Amino acid sequence: MAIYGIGAKYDTTDISAIFLKENFVATGWDDFDAPDLHEYFKVINPGDIVYIKSCSYSSDITVKGVGIVTNDELLTSKRHSRIEIGRNVKWIYKNWFVIDRPSEGKNNVRANTIYREFHPDIIAEIMRVYNRYA
Repeated sequence: MAIYGIGAKYDTTDISAIFLKENFVATGWDDFDAPDLHEYFKVINPGDIVYIKSCSYSSDITVKGVGIVTNDELLTSKRHSRIEIGRNVKWIYKNWFVIDRPSEGKNNVRANTIYREFHPDIIAEIMRVYNRYA
């Protein structure tokens, strides 16, 4: 099991509510402009935990939902006009909460569209919420 942080801001529009309502996560970047993001979504597996996040380089992490990937289907624009590639998710927790920015660690990827989470403090907090509501 891996944990992935995934952003939901498409240009200036936050589509977190769409992710939560329609039970998926995705990116709006096409394969030509962002082949690396497409590879991330291809390696996400059923049983992996995802969280919708908002975070700039120097801010705390706002989590907007925590869920689990339900199957190995790769979603495409046939599901929603703003999707280029994504995954089905069962949302375990749909409320916002904030995780303090870690004081130690050099992994400054939290402003990225998607990343695998490795910081033990962030993993512990995501798992605490997941386990409480699962």
